[in-house]
Amino acid sequence: MEKGTLIEYRQNAERRLAVLDRPEGKKNWIVLDDRGVSRSLNPRDFTFVAAGETLTPERLSAFRDQVESFIDPDALAIAWEMLVDDPEPVDLSTLAQLLFSDESLAARYATHLLLDDDRFYFKQRKELWEPRPRAQVEELQRQYQLAAEREQQWQDFLGICKAAIAADGPEPAWDDRQLAWLAAVEDLAVFGDESRQKGAAQDVLSGLRYPENAQGAFDLLVAIGRWSAHENLFLRRSQTPQQFPAPVAQVAFACLETPSPDVDADLRLDLSGHKVYTIDDESTREIDDGLSVERLEDGRTRLWIHIADPSRHVLPGDVIDLEARRRGTTVYLPTGSVPMFPEELATGPMSLVQGQDCCALSFAVCLDAEGGIEAYAIHPTRIRPTYRLTYEDVDEMLELGLTAEQELLDLWEMAQRRQQWRLAQGAIAIEMPESSIKVREDAIDIRVLEESPARQLVAEMMILAGEAAGRYGQEHDLPLPFRGQPQPELPPEEELQALPVGPVRSVAIRRCMSRSEVALSPSRHASLGLDTYIQVTSPIRRYSDLIAHYQIKAHLRGEELPFPAEKLQPLLASTGNVSYEAMLVERQTNRYWGIEYLRRQVDETWQAMLLRWLREDEGLALVLLEDLGLELPARLRNRYSLGEPVWLKVRHADPRQDLIHFDEVDPASLAGA
Repeated sequence: MEKGTLIEYRQNAERRLAVLDRPEGKKNWIVLDDRGVSRSLNPRDFTFVAAGETLTPERLSAFRDQVESFIDPDALAIAWEMLVDDPEPVDLSTLAQLLFSDESLAARYATHLLLDDDRFYFKQRKELWEPRPRAQVEELQRQYQLAAEREQQWQDFLGICKAAIAADGPEPAWDDRQLAWLAAVEDLAVFGDESRQKGAAQDVLSGLRYPENAQGAFDLLVAIGRWSAHENLFLRRSQTPQQFPAPVAQVAFACLETPSPDVDADLRLDLSGHKVYTIDDESTREIDDGLSVERLEDGRTRLWIHIADPSRHVLPGDVIDLEARRRGTTVYLPTGSVPMFPEELATGPMSLVQGQDCCALSFAVCLDAEGGIEAYAIHPTRIRPTYRLTYEDVDEMLELGLTAEQELLDLWEMAQRRQQWRLAQGAIAIEMPESSIKVREDAIDIRVLEESPARQLVAEMMILAGEAAGRYGQEHDLPLPFRGQPQPELPPEEELQALPVGPVRSVAIRRCMSRSEVALSPSRHASLGLDTYIQVTSPIRRYSDLIAHYQIKAHLRGEELPFPAEKLQPLLASTGNVSYEAMLVERQTNRYWGIEYLRRQVDETWQAMLLRWLREDEGLALVLLEDLGLELPARLRNRYSLGEPVWLKVRHADPRQDLIHFDEVDPASLAGA
């Protein structure tokens, strides 16, 4: 190389032209651009060298114009067509002559530029260029077209997102490809660093200039209208399916249109003449239990506990059953429920609907004088519910002592007798307030469910049906989901008696209680005071209850059980895991909305009860906000006795982080106000 030799180099990926001026040291050259600016470069940084011809820096601008006159984007394709059938490598000069009928420096550099930008036609072999085969060119062009289409889709997606963020309107309509990108963002928002689609999500966040983390993903999904600010991440982490697959929906519709034959038709008792009460909250739509009373000729009173019979409409292993098995339970949330069965079935033919002929699995029980089971029977039945009552309706009727509804009075008397019998058998009563949280159109309503005669009545009847089912399974040696609870080791009686009656004492007892367990053989249920017990009263909402129905009904028909012990054990384990996960989702979601409610009530002062010290040396306590039925931790400056009232005001609350901090309020200041 000599002074004046034209060279090309790259600066920040941009092509630059210069001429050699003089060597520098052993390896570098000083080069000059068209403005006379010098730069030291190593020859390995040169991307084009025009050996044998020289230019001055002043001529570079005119040289560029001359090169530009040669550039034709289609010329390379034409040259390739001329060479592809005789694919001999050619040098730059030959290719320039073929392209432009000119081998000048400008023509050769123009050829270099075309080859440098070429994606398809030629491949370089040292100083020569060889035309690619036709099949290879076609494949490269196809891949390039696909990449261009993907890039256009990507830019369109980013544009729609930006428009949605700016408009603050309804969520746009997304195509399948865009939904895949959004799914990656959702996965990062839900699982954070554990997301399997973290890279794809970060590409989206980077393209839209959002932080490339879980919070950035969450904020983006809210900004484009895909998620609400209160999106339930607990539910999403649980992988609970929120929609029914199309095949399940289709089968559910077919069940409504053409019910399958009733396999229990020959056994089903017609009790449609009985007066049947269903008692639930006003908002309940899945009506799964009803009660009636029958006077026997011998003067005894027979209780009938009618449980909805969804197994009339589904069979073990069919499409709807398998979907219910996968879900395991209905998940009840402040914002609504995620049902185990399709809603049209669960609230329609599966439910005990007032005034309609309904199928049920009915438990007939006669109590002895103390409240124990004297006699019982289980029958598939057909009933027609007479009254759909709320708990408030029944409380009022019991308070008035309406003799026109003597059956309700009888049910209440037997429920009380039954409760006393269970307490005598060692049942453990835990008296803690329960709150109901409902969220509608972002308005939060929290209501404490007071213990009432109606709720006690229904609870006792459901427990009674569970004991009858347990006795049936025990007497016939059936593999069923028996539920037991280990006997707790309670604090000494004098220690319990020293605690205030009510929530404080109940919390102390609750801490000693173990979770109930499910097994294929009966065991004592400590808190219920029963030697055998099976949950059978919510088969529309709990799959384990449905299993019990399948097994009992098959035995009543004299058929082989659908789930022998070796199959039932793993099935109960899997459904138990799903149900436990659903319980955690319900608990976490209720806590979220409880903290969010308090966050919005920053000016409110709450009366709390000190339930127990968590870390007394640090002043950390568990308190009960009595007006809301919420148990929360609070750090207290002063020392209080258990059960003593404490007045609190929210200082800071962040439901997403599960944080709440209270300030103590001097009760004297409240009196002055």
